[in-house]
Amino acid sequence: MEISTAAPAAFLLKKRSGLATVIAAAAVLASAPYASAATQQASPKPVVTDVRTLVTTDFTAGDALENITVNPDNSLTVSTLGGRAVAGGHPSLLRIDPSGSSTVIAAGHQGDAFGGITRDRHGTIYYTVGSDDASRVGVWKLPPGGTPRRIAALPTDGVPNGMALDPAGHTLYVADSTKSTVWAVPASGGKATAWLTDPALAPNASFRFGANGLRFHKGAVWVSNTAQGTLLRIPVTATGAPGRIHTVTSSLTFVDDFNFLSDDSDVVFAAQNALNQVAVVEPDGTTKTVLTVSDGLASPTSVAVRGNRLYITDAGLFEPHDSKLQRGRIDPALLNYGPAA
Repeated sequence: MEISTAAPAAFLLKKRSGLATVIAAAAVLASAPYASAATQQASPKPVVTDVRTLVTTDFTAGDALENITVNPDNSLTVSTLGGRAVAGGHPSLLRIDPSGSSTVIAAGHQGDAFGGITRDRHGTIYYTVGSDDASRVGVWKLPPGGTPRRIAALPTDGVPNGMALDPAGHTLYVADSTKSTVWAVPASGGKATAWLTDPALAPNASFRFGANGLRFHKGAVWVSNTAQGTLLRIPVTATGAPGRIHTVTSSLTFVDDFNFLSDDSDVVFAAQNALNQVAVVEPDGTTKTVLTVSDGLASPTSVAVRGNRLYITDAGLFEPHDSKLQRGRIDPALLNYGPAA
C-alpha cells in the first residue's frame, strides 16, 4: 500500500493546529506498511528482553510521555506533551522513582508542551517549552528545591525539541523541529543564538518535523531528523562552531529521540515513533530493529540507558492511547561496537 505524502505521522500531534485531522491521518499511517522500513534488519537474537511497564499515565489529561533522563539515584525525570497531545491538556515534569511512584515536580500552562530534558551535575533540570505564548516558549531551568524560571526565549513559530548540555556545563543545544536549526543557549541564561541552520536539519514537503532528538556525545552534537530518517553527528570545533555534518545513518524512518549505550560507546538506541519500534544503530551505521509493537510499544518518543537497563517513553498517540514508561534489559554481548562513526 502506498502511503500518501499528505498523511502526517504521530509527531504532528505536537503541533498546535488541526488536531482532529492529524489524529485520523496518524491512525491510517500507523496501520500501513512503510517501504523504507524494510531496509532495516531485525536482530536475530533479542538484544532487549524482559520489557515491562513501569508506570502508566493519563493521556486524556495531557500526560502523553515525551522525553526522559535518568538521575544518579536511578529515578527518572520525564516530560509530557500537554496541549500538543490533547486540546486543553497541561504538560508536566514527572519524577518517577524505581518502584514506579510518580511525582509532579513542575507544571505547565494549558496548551503548552514540554519537550527535551537534560540535567547538570548539580541536579539542575533544564527543559524546553513549546507554546504560542511568547512569554513562555523557550528553555526553562529548575534548580534542586527551587522553582522553574525561563532562561532563554525561543520563537513561537518554532518547535523546541531535544536538548543537551555540553560537558563543561556552559552551553545548552536545542533542536528546533520546524526551523532547520540547532540553537545554543547559555546555561546561566541569556539570548539563544542559531548555532547551526542547515538543510540536513530541515523538515520536508511530506513531513513537518525535521531536527528532533539531540545529544552531546564525545565532542559532537548528534541530532535525529524525523522527516529525513537520519542520524547526524556534528563535531564541535575548538572555537565552539559546528564542524562538517556527518550522516551516521539514513535508515531511521520516523525517528524521534535517541540515546547512547554508554558515555564511551557510539552504539545508539533510537525510538521510531509512528512505526512503534526501537532500533539499534551500530557505529558503522548498520541499523537493526530490537523492539516492536509486540513488546508493547505505543508511539515511542525517547529512550534512556542506565547500565543494562533501557527505558522507553510511549506517548500513546494512537488508540487506545496507551501512554506509559517501559523498562527492558539490554544484552550488550549481542551488540557490534564496531569502528567509531
